[in-house]
Amino acid sequence: MSENKSFLKPYLALFGGLVFIGFAAIIVKCSDAPGIVTAFYRMAIASIILFWPFFYFLFLKRNRLKTKGVVYAVLAGICFGLDLSSWSTGVVMSNATIPTLMANLAPVWVGFGSMILLKENHKRIFWIGLLIAIAGVIVVLNKDIYASGSQLYGSLLGILAGFFYGGFYILSQQGRKILDTLSYLFISTLGSALILFFFAMLFHYNLTGYDRSTWLLFLSIGIGVQVFGWMMVNYSQGYLPASIVSATLLGQPVLTALFAIVLLNEKLTLWHIIGGLIVILGIYLVHYSKANNNV
Repeated sequence: MSENKSFLKPYLALFGGLVFIGFAAIIVKCSDAPGIVTAFYRMAIASIILFWPFFYFLFLKRNRLKTKGVVYAVLAGICFGLDLSSWSTGVVMSNATIPTLMANLAPVWVGFGSMILLKENHKRIFWIGLLIAIAGVIVVLNKDIYASGSQLYGSLLGILAGFFYGGFYILSQQGRKILDTLSYLFISTLGSALILFFFAMLFHYNLTGYDRSTWLLFLSIGIGVQVFGWMMVNYSQGYLPASIVSATLLGQPVLTALFAIVLLNEKLTLWHIIGGLIVILGIYLVHYSKANNNV
């Protein structure tokens, strides 16, 4: 019983963070700015907010950071920045739902990566659950996966984002064993902000001159999604395997789709609904496989 209670808080934090993150694509779609610019302000604002508690605990209390943990955090931040640049551009080009769904194929990369790099052993039911979840994503995409033009590019950018998303989780699983939640989140967030700033300059995007509503959206995605949402996810990463965290976050496109229906008037077909239920079933089986190691 005590062991189950010890995992209750990480699971609650994970699902709480999932809700916050589910709004990310909605904000990107609503802001009157390129996706990379919105993503940059997401990470830059979060870096500014997280700096002060990070500075207090690190310098005033004279805590020391292990170099290896810092390296993991920086690399994870770069991966997350690459993920956000691809995903946010895909959202602006197509819609909020499809690139988010494709980006959440990350468990494919995490599953194979953790098996090869981290020597994790996955039980048969884990792979069954993961395959079911991915099949659900494919069902949701249905005809859209064969679309042309911006819809196709949005899907391809989502797939690319998923690759970097998976790298972020694998690195985070190792880094969170070495660094505390606050230090890891600040360093990785700063790393993401820097790589996104580089891309904004590379593509000659303006970082100023936006209207008031867009600036409010920048603040919302920086504070709500990145600080509160990812603080909870980062906390859970310190206690739960990367494969569990990434598979659970497959629920993000389901929430995003629901939010998009209400806020953006995006339409969901019967295939979207059926696929979403299949995704949830797959996530449940992944959790069940970890809770029952003998299966």
